[in-house]
Amino acid sequence: MEEENNSTWGGKREGAGAPLGNKNSSKSNRLFGETIKRIVHQSEGEIAGKIAWALINKAVEGDLGAIKEFADRVDGKSVATQELTTIDEDGNPTSIGIAFVKPNSTVS
Repeated sequence: MEEENNSTWGGKREGAGAPLGNKNSSKSNRLFGETIKRIVHQSEGEIAGKIAWALINKAVEGDLGAIKEFADRVDGKSVATQELTTIDEDGNPTSIGIAFVKPNSTVS
């Protein structure tokens, strides 16, 4: 089956997607993030410290989102794994483990 491309930009519908070369979400065009970084830098870490303490306090209170965020920051995000266990023709269990990791990282 042959794909049709009725548009000069992405998607299968006419005019779908952003035009090629669109810079709306380029890193240099992210005013909000740059503003936050500048404010935190100018506060010499005071704001970052307050935010960190707010996260810790929420985690201590039992907020599951804060607990997860805290754990991800302290121990790193958990690695997704899948394990498939089957029985071979002799009745012995066999298994295959698959770990999904970020590039340049290791699994122990």
